[in-house]
Amino acid sequence: QVQLVESGGALVQAGGSLRLSCTASGNIFSAFIMGWYRQAPGKQRELVASVNRASSTNYAESVKGRFTISRDNAKSTVYLEMNSLNAPATGVYFCPAIGAAAGVRGAHYWGQGPQFTVSS
Repeated sequence: QVQLVESGGALVQAGGSLRLSCTASGNIFSAFIMGWYRQAPGKQRELVASVNRASSTNYAESVKGRFTISRDNAKSTVYLEMNSLNAPATGVYFCPAIGAAAGVRGAHYWGQGPQFTVSS
């Protein structure tokens, strides 16, 4: 079982920046694809960004050029650096870990999600 603890929730002004972090328990972090999903009020959860085991990244079109996902395997932590924040970025951000190596392939774990709000 992997536990994910996120941090970084806040109230941010439009145009501001924020960094979210998600730290996994155990010592098998490198075996997982990591990502960030956003759930805006009244909407379905959607992928914001992901980073695979080789640190290749993938972004939703709406955040390309403004958000950066990165991982630090030594710290078992994935980050989401968000710049030029706007109101649509408001929501709860969840950090999933998806098993991608022998022994954990197919496993899915989710954090509880820090909430942050972008005020105009």
